[in-house]
Amino acid sequence: MSFHVLKHGEIIPMDTRTTISTRYKAITKCVNREFWNSTSDTAHSLYVGSYGRGTAIDTSDIDILIELPRSEYDRYDIYKGNGQSRLLQAVKTVIQASYPRTDVRADGQVVKISFIDGIKFEVLPAFASWDWYGNTTYQYPDSNMGGNWRSTNPKAEQDAMRSKNDSDYGLLFDTCKHMRYIRDNYYSSYHLSGIVIDSFVYAAIGGWSWTQPSSTTSAPAGDYEKHLYGAYINTYRYLTSLSAPGSNQPVDLSSSKDCLEKVLFKMTQ
Repeated sequence: MSFHVLKHGEIIPMDTRTTISTRYKAITKCVNREFWNSTSDTAHSLYVGSYGRGTAIDTSDIDILIELPRSEYDRYDIYKGNGQSRLLQAVKTVIQASYPRTDVRADGQVVKISFIDGIKFEVLPAFASWDWYGNTTYQYPDSNMGGNWRSTNPKAEQDAMRSKNDSDYGLLFDTCKHMRYIRDNYYSSYHLSGIVIDSFVYAAIGGWSWTQPSSTTSAPAGDYEKHLYGAYINTYRYLTSLSAPGSNQPVDLSSSKDCLEKVLFKMTQ
């Protein structure tokens, strides 16, 4: 049995995508109603994480960033004693009211929603800000270690991933999805985050690409997978962090190294 990357593999079924879209809109609408006095089911919200970057598979959690009014940041920032946790609890309460029979809990940086059919959403409340060049970044709560605010730039990451995927004719997304498939089916007891997978492949893929429809390739089967494994062994094994595509924000590599190496080695078989 080969574990090489498949072209257009690991596709999320259309009925699953439809369910995800329906729930995305319902969650967005209930948060907008509470914080923006709006009934919009799309405003102030975007897919982030692997689903937003185009690298999710059918076992992936669905990450949503929902922007809140800046006044809410001011309100919770002045709390003494983890205002970030209080903000997450407030968002959890709003979502729980719409899903009273569903497991909804605040956890670290997100509100997690676990549906009975196995689909899991993670909702990240955030506040928009802009740099000198007009680029949008978001501040979000982290209730760990007494509470603080962190920043993220998901749009820059999504743009960089899509641009690279276009230039290599889909190889980037196919590789990231395939690595998730191997992780979830063979190494589920290990930790390997999606952003580590995406950041590693983005950095290590080099000049490799799928061939154009009218072209042929002379590269032997398995050479690409050996390239990725060799890149890890020779370079990335010694690093403690990666840079996220586009945003260049640091991505902790230390807790994902063991599983990353196992997944890459299995791909060479």
